[in-house]
Amino acid sequence: MKQPSDSIQFQPDAPTADILQDVLREGARKMLITALQAEVAEYIDAHADQVDEQGRRLVVRNGSCPERTIQTALGDIPIARPRVDDRRLDDGGNRIQFTSKILPPYLRRSKTIEELIPWLYLRGVSTGDFGEALGGLLGEGAAGLSASTVVRLKQAWEEEHRTWSKRELAGKHYVYLWADGIHSNVRLTDERACMLVIMGATADGKKELVAVHDGERESEQSWTEVLVDLKARGLSIAPKLVVADGALGFWKASAKVWPTAQGQRCWVHKTANVLNKCPKSMHPKIKASLTEIWNAETREDAEAAMILFQSIYGAKYPKAVECLLKDREAMLAFYDFPAEHWRHLRTTNPIESTFATIRLRTSRTKGAGSRAACLAMVYKLAKSAEKTWRKLNGHEHLGDVIRGVQFKDGIKVAA
Repeated sequence: MKQPSDSIQFQPDAPTADILQDVLREGARKMLITALQAEVAEYIDAHADQVDEQGRRLVVRNGSCPERTIQTALGDIPIARPRVDDRRLDDGGNRIQFTSKILPPYLRRSKTIEELIPWLYLRGVSTGDFGEALGGLLGEGAAGLSASTVVRLKQAWEEEHRTWSKRELAGKHYVYLWADGIHSNVRLTDERACMLVIMGATADGKKELVAVHDGERESEQSWTEVLVDLKARGLSIAPKLVVADGALGFWKASAKVWPTAQGQRCWVHKTANVLNKCPKSMHPKIKASLTEIWNAETREDAEAAMILFQSIYGAKYPKAVECLLKDREAMLAFYDFPAEHWRHLRTTNPIESTFATIRLRTSRTKGAGSRAACLAMVYKLAKSAEKTWRKLNGHEHLGDVIRGVQFKDGIKVAA
């Protein structure tokens, strides 16, 4: 029996993985066609009552547009989008055009591929190798992305980042901010490039990317430029707490721009700094002792654990103890905030987890990569990741934090 024209022609000797890929691709094509037809039908039905002088509908189905190929994570999928004949006129006398929200007229590749490109770029894949890399990851159908196409995408993302970096922030209020410096191997100067990244938590607990800025290093001047720029664009309300590592440049800048904000030093960075001053054989034991400090139920218990740490390790590892105790107050600032927020406030993990895969490009980019392109790629990856960032635990307590309600050991103090 002859198979339908839209059926998959299976080959007996085809590898199982290829057959599965064909099945998935065909299933995706049919689902997309069904969704497009439903979208068009809904649009036409919504305007069914609009007719001309002869009583004929002004909005009708009119065949299909020429078939085009969409690049997706499953490979190339051929689609013929349904065409709508809309004879209505707008206020200016121009014909109204139907535009599909599912498949816009000029879409040629899915977001999956667009989000994969910056990741590959930052992992060291050169522009000319994108076709081969995408073909290996997504199948031969996705390998047709030319070097010139990638270059145009990068240029568009650079402009997108520049526009985003100038957006108005008036009315924005970030209760908490996390700041970190992401170092890059892209070198166009003698200084090692550093991306200064800030993430914030809004009054409803939503995490947002606030800034991705180019800095020669994590200096006071570089961080001051970032924070002053945020303030100049309308971010007038200071955060209640700022979380960062021990980089002195950031803390000096923060104290000048947001003098009322409390500071919390990151326990992940602090733990790494302390361990660097101890022999590797002692790392598991010392790390466990540090965990006992920041996991303590109360500030008093945490301070007692610090004293115990000093008494146990002070004689043999005085530099490690000094490293811990010099930031004693800043390490325990989280106790002044709701206990539900502690897991978010003790570290810069909200940033670290997003940029763990970016650190940053391989030696291939040294002397070749553009800092603007690197910034754009970091920005695109962060904006993509932002869609999956979850709200803060206990975000309903943020209103109390904003109003200045006092918390002791994570519990609200009765008025």
